[in-house]
Amino acid sequence: MTYPSTPWHLKGKALMNLHWVSLEESCLVIPPELTIIPILPGKTIGGVYLASYQAGSILEYNELIVVPALVRYHQHIGFWISHIYVDNEDSMRGGREIWGLPKEIADFKWTNSEVLVTQQKRSLCHFSFQSEWLNLMNGWQPKLQGICLSRLENQLLSFNSHFQTKFSLIKGKLNITQESPFFSLNLAQGFLSFSLDDLELKINAPRQIHDFSIL
Repeated sequence: MTYPSTPWHLKGKALMNLHWVSLEESCLVIPPELTIIPILPGKTIGGVYLASYQAGSILEYNELIVVPALVRYHQHIGFWISHIYVDNEDSMRGGREIWGLPKEIADFKWTNSEVLVTQQKRSLCHFSFQSEWLNLMNGWQPKLQGICLSRLENQLLSFNSHFQTKFSLIKGKLNITQESPFFSLNLAQGFLSFSLDDLELKINAPRQIHDFSIL
């Protein structure tokens, strides 16, 4: 094992786009054992998350996460990650073997106004953005939590992340080409875009909530 043990402590910056995702489209990448939670008629909430974890992190790498739905398994609720890309082999192996996440290797190019993610010369996504126009916290950085469900072989897992950051609304535009594996989710039009500066993230170990090998 070359990747760190949990929890993973990460520091850096991120961009996030929130989307209304059609139930018909999201169900194509959600395990049938899970129930998609509708937020609007015919739609659930999803998003695209781009991060650069920098000095002070347990591993330094870039990351792209695609969330197609908010899901439920009995009383357990969390976001499902259908696609996830990093540019660090240890992060990829740790993500797969600890949390059961389908991490793949990709290339990231950041500038002051855009991020381009490619994999073997095909474009996965391009996110362009303008500077913040509304600082939501005004210096206040509350401790927040996110919960995800994932699957490692026959085990359904739940894990949480705790984070602090400076949230700002930005004007962002996401472009996903037809060659991208998640093009079918129709995520081009988001309804909110955020920048997350001075991000401090703690990703905890997962816990098993069901064993699908037990009938």
